[in-house]
Amino acid sequence: MGVRWHLREVMATRGMFSTTDLIAPLAERGVELSREQVYRLVTQQPERLNVYTLAALCDLLDCSVGELIEPVLERRQQRKAAGSPDERATRKVRDGLRPVRARIVDPDKPPAA
Repeated sequence: MGVRWHLREVMATRGMFSTTDLIAPLAERGVELSREQVYRLVTQQPERLNVYTLAALCDLLDCSVGELIEPVLERRQQRKAAGSPDERATRKVRDGLRPVRARIVDPDKPPAA
């Protein structure tokens, strides 16, 4: 389960296009955030969000929580079955690939006859 953060879009529909437009109204509602914190809140999806900040945003923008946060289902990537080393080797041989023995040569030593 994931979420999409729509604060920037909701702000735009209310005619607010600058992140600094939120600083004073949030402070009036008891939420003191720095300019940098407000910028990150608007431009990035927050990992954590204080309930009071969320309530202040909803009050300030006259919107519901559902307008700011949209739950979305994320597809999980299926894990590949690793199999045993013998199974992997058999699969490689079956697919036309065969292991080649590596030979380590000392570049300073002349080749043996």
